[in-house]
Amino acid sequence: MKPINTALCSFGMSGHLFHAPFISVNPKFNLYAVFERTKNLAEAIYPSVKTFRSLENMLDDEAIELVIVNTPNITHYEFAKKVIDAGKHLVIEKPFTTTTAEAEELIALAEKKGVKMSVYHNRRYDSDFKTVQKVLNQGLLGDIVEAEFHFDRFVPKLSYKIHKETPTEGVGSLYDLGSHLIDQALQLFGWPKAVFADLDTYRPHSKVGDYFDLKLHYQSHRVILKSSYFVRETLPGNILNGTKGTFLKSKADVQEKELQAGNMPGTQNWGLEPENEKGLLHTEKDGKIIKEYMPALKGDYMEYYDGLFEAIRNNNEVPVTGIEAMQVIQVIEAALKSNKEKKVIDL
Repeated sequence: MKPINTALCSFGMSGHLFHAPFISVNPKFNLYAVFERTKNLAEAIYPSVKTFRSLENMLDDEAIELVIVNTPNITHYEFAKKVIDAGKHLVIEKPFTTTTAEAEELIALAEKKGVKMSVYHNRRYDSDFKTVQKVLNQGLLGDIVEAEFHFDRFVPKLSYKIHKETPTEGVGSLYDLGSHLIDQALQLFGWPKAVFADLDTYRPHSKVGDYFDLKLHYQSHRVILKSSYFVRETLPGNILNGTKGTFLKSKADVQEKELQAGNMPGTQNWGLEPENEKGLLHTEKDGKIIKEYMPALKGDYMEYYDGLFEAIRNNNEVPVTGIEAMQVIQVIEAALKSNKEKKVIDL
């Protein structure tokens, strides 16, 4: 098994927490290089990594097979296009691009160049999402009438990251957090008929959106996606109501906290939620009303990278396709239009 030489386009939070740890401990990959303009942060943790001062020089290295585009949202299209032109396989951080037109162009270009392109929607591998998926797949709630998903935080202060607070395309919670929830909704329920959105900004002096409330219209049910930066006491992040019952589940995946604490993937209890975060299932089963707690499935972002290896080495489909990621951007664009025009937008 030849490991895939992998390069990161930056070593900020995304590179440090969500990519380098999984690449470095997985024998199918080799953390080969990183693009850092002035610092050597990656080398301090991974001494064998090569540091490049320009993207062009890094892409000229023929040993690199896979490049992770984990730069600010507005640069995804520009960086990805250069990577594809260099003939490298690539992973693009979510959100895929800032517009559908950019996404379509990258999909076509990757196909033309014969490179594998995937978007890092890692929240598909959260413990709570996988548990919700199991409940739906087993039909434990009957026909779904309404589902509500939250990605709430309590962060009233502006981010120290200037690019996150500068009002440009692709900036704001709808792109940063909404892209996760939209992708999960599309995975669970497919393509909606229409969307209605209420977007706003509540943090003092903020110039970018930090609140959204989306309602996705389906033939027989509604899906609500919400996020606010002013939720100190969080509600259940997953609320599902069906013709037979209800399932409530907290948004309690532990992987990000583990990574922030310096723990590496692959340890014995990796991705296991605490016992007190079990989901509540209140439904009808075999003619009886039951109310019981359901343990969460194990979360593991490594599943994404294992799937990526199979795509590159064995020509399987990538774990998150460009088409799937582009659909997220289409919903975001429809939500922006809905909020601007104050009406339901048909999809």
